[in-house]
Amino acid sequence: MSALIDEDEIRDESELVWLEDVSVLDYVRQSLDRLPTRRGRPAYHRDGRMVGYAVLGPGARASRSSGTFRRRVFWLLPHDRDTDPEGLYATGAPSESVDPRTLAEATKGYKTERSEGGPPSSAMRELGITRRQ
Repeated sequence: MSALIDEDEIRDESELVWLEDVSVLDYVRQSLDRLPTRRGRPAYHRDGRMVGYAVLGPGARASRSSGTFRRRVFWLLPHDRDTDPEGLYATGAPSESVDPRTLAEATKGYKTERSEGGPPSSAMRELGITRRQ
């Protein structure tokens, strides 16, 4: 869950790779997965789809016990707002979700009015950012 991700756990990220245009998504789910490598597209074993992942720099160390690396994976489920706008998350958002516009390498991101399905804030209106309908 994003609330449980500590920025210290993602400090070795060197890049975020997006598999889709996240500018059209109100939110993405994020999790820290144990993966065998620092780089490359990870295998995906959830329902839904992977929309991005983090790449770790060469200084990232593997776990002593498992030999794996903890990397962020960004994903969506079939009942998320992008595919079911009137469904479960018409308002509100999953606990592990963040607005993809707030993400960067080594930055965990946060929820916004947009990711929560609320009306655009005055700052969003000033910047010309609108929610998809």
